[in-house]
Amino acid sequence: MPAKKLREFLDQEQVKYVTVSHSAAYTMSEIAAVAHVPGKMVAKTVMVKIDGEMVMVVVPSPSHVDFDLLKEVAGSDSIELASEEEFREMFPGCEVGAMPPFGKLYGLEVYVSPELAKHEEIAFNAGSHTELVKLAYADFERLAEPKILAISPAG
Repeated sequence: MPAKKLREFLDQEQVKYVTVSHSAAYTMSEIAAVAHVPGKMVAKTVMVKIDGEMVMVVVPSPSHVDFDLLKEVAGSDSIELASEEEFREMFPGCEVGAMPPFGKLYGLEVYVSPELAKHEEIAFNAGSHTELVKLAYADFERLAEPKILAISPAG
């Protein structure tokens, strides 16, 4: 079952979504494989500090965040990868590293690679390492209200 906060949010917004249960997987490539979802459709959430502020950066699972590019497009002075200790407590009801990419649920800004918009659907961790949520990318964008920026080599 998706994290309670996520499930309530999606239900309240009357978004159609599907949950995909799978065996425990911790890397996005493993998750895509065990859930039988194309890797480019699976969103990877990376926690980053931009000028000291925690944000969610979301890229397709095969991609990585280009920190120099992110720094440039965000117009920031400093970018650094956040440690698990720095964000562990920010996502109650979620396993560490399995938080869904809806920053507004947690008071965070979201930056998204335009590569994810190339697919009709997006899939992402639902708060655990054993479940994904799939929904229309248009619904994700409408609800997450991300800043869409070229933040990965392909995006």
